[in-house]
Parts: sequence; C-alpha cells; structure tokens
Amino acid sequence: MGARALILLTALAPVSWGTTYAVTTEFLPPDRPLYTGLMRALPAGLLLLALARVRPRGAWWWKSAVLGALNIGAFFPLLFLSAYRLPGGMAAVVGSVGPLFVAGLAALLLGERPTVRTLLTAVVAAFGVTLVVLKAAGSLEALGVLAAVAATASMSTGTVLTKRWGRPDGVGPLALTGWQLTAGGLLVAPLAVLVEGAPPALDAPAVGGYLYLALANTALAYWLWFRGIGRLTATQVTFLGPLSPLTAAVVGWAVLGQALTPVQVAGMVLAFGATVVGQIGAGRGRGERGGVGRGGVGRGVSGRVASVESFSSSEAKNRKDSMDVTGSALRR
Repeated sequence: MGARALILLTALAPVSWGTTYAVTTEFLPPDRPLYTGLMRALPAGLLLLALARVRPRGAWWWKSAVLGALNIGAFFPLLFLSAYRLPGGMAAVVGSVGPLFVAGLAALLLGERPTVRTLLTAVVAAFGVTLVVLKAAGSLEALGVLAAVAATASMSTGTVLTKRWGRPDGVGPLALTGWQLTAGGLLVAPLAVLVEGAPPALDAPAVGGYLYLALANTALAYWLWFRGIGRLTATQVTFLGPLSPLTAAVVGWAVLGQALTPVQVAGMVLAFGATVVGQIGAGRGRGERGGVGRGGVGRGVSGRVASVESFSSSEAKNRKDSMDVTGSALRR
C-alpha cells in the first residue's frame, strides 16, 4: 500500500474519534463518561478477540496489559478527569502537545531523531488546536492539569511502545488491537462501577450510539490506528491526532448548529496545515533513510519508493479520544 493511502486510512481513526462528542450528547445517557469508556473498549475488544481467535503468549500477556493500560485503561479515566477539572477545551490543548511527547520518546526508544521542522510543526499544530477549542478560561486546578498531562503522556508512551514492541510471529494487527482493548476495558470496568454505580437504562438511540462507538469508533478505528503505527513512523501517526478535535468542531458546526468564529477557522487551517506538513516531512526523512526506527516503511509521501517492511514481530527485531478531547464533549 502506498504511503498516501496508508496515511489516509490511519487518519480515519482520529476523524472517527472526533464524532464522539455529537454521538455522546445526542444519543447517550448523560454524565456517564466511565461507563461510556467501558462500553467502547470491552465489547470491541471481545469482538476482535473472537474474530482473530488468537490469545497472547509468553511475554505478550504483560505487554498487552501494559499497552492496554496506556492506550485505553489509564488514558480514558485521566482524560475524563482532566475534562471535568479544567475549563472548556483545556484538556484538548494539553493533548495537542502529544507530537512533542512522541518526538522525545521516539528519539529515546526508536532512534527517530526529531528535526527542527518537526518540532516547529508540532508547536504550530498545538497552537492551531488551542485556537479551535479553548474557551473563556476559568481557574486551573492542579489536579486537572496533572491529569491532562498524564493522559497525553500515557497515550504517547503507548504509541511509541506499540511501535517498539511490534507484535509476535503469526499475530496480526486485529488480534493485537483486541488484546489492548480487552485489557483496557477490564481496567476501566471496576472504576466505572465504583464511581458511577449500576449501568443506566438504555433506550433505542442509546443502544445505537453505543453500537456505533464500540464497532466503528473503537474496534475499527483502533485497528486502523495500531495498523498505522506499525507501518508509519511514530511521529507521523501522532501528527494525525489534531484531526480529532478538528473533526469535533466541524461536526458541531455542520450537525449541531454550533457557530465557528473566524479565530476558530484560522486555528483549524493552522492545525490541519501542520498535520499535512508533519506527514510530508516525516515521509521524506523516511524515504531518504530507507527505514525509520524499528518499524516498516512503504512508499514515500513525496512519491519515491522506499523498501517495504511489514509490521514485523518483536522476536525478529529482538526485543506497541482515544476519543475527541474537547472539554465539553467529555463533560457530557
């Protein structure tokens, strides 16, 4: 698959996560963020396990638990906590620095040295997201800020470790995604029961909303995301993250009738432009080196053909929003 097609398919994951706000506010029971996280992760994970019919073996029991905790189990509650504790959109602002987190971790764990262009592009993307989602501020709670930083660090670390560990021989991205979603869902389950109590009564729209979140928004989206992590650089993947709050803003305008100010439109242009530049810059560097870190490479974004490696096994290499992150989305 060419790099352009792979990037576009991977981008469908954060675009899908950007629809979470509209689905949550229009169809789901209010004030049940943890239960919603549980209903997204665990059914999707069990479905993918049933389809893949592969269980973890050996070290992959604990690796799957670590990745599931970082990408799902810890990330969801931390993100919800930050959204409840911070003024509108501030959690998304903190989350938008994810590319900088990933750039640093990728340099340490994957040997992907960030360029000045990459760092500047990450700053521009974060600034653009800030213009889109940041509302009139109130006081900042230390707990909320710490939770937002921890959520961003959790997902960034999970992204880089997913890239570093690859997957076992004979195991595809479907099974790897199922392992992580199941592990993460099992971690969220006791929190949901302790904090939110018994599950709420569900009407037909709520059932439809949860089915969409579990199937398209989680099972399919996370499969595309982890598949992309295996074939693109960690930096390329994380630069797709800003598409989530941008999608949430567009859906809010087109479907929910929310107004977009000129400042928000300018922020969307900046963030989207930075996302595109981030892909082009990383793709060129990948094509020149003939490979990045420990992951596979495909056709360079500039059109040059590079050597192709699959998302190979960890043994062969000798060693793997989300949802929308706007504050108003998670408060519902």
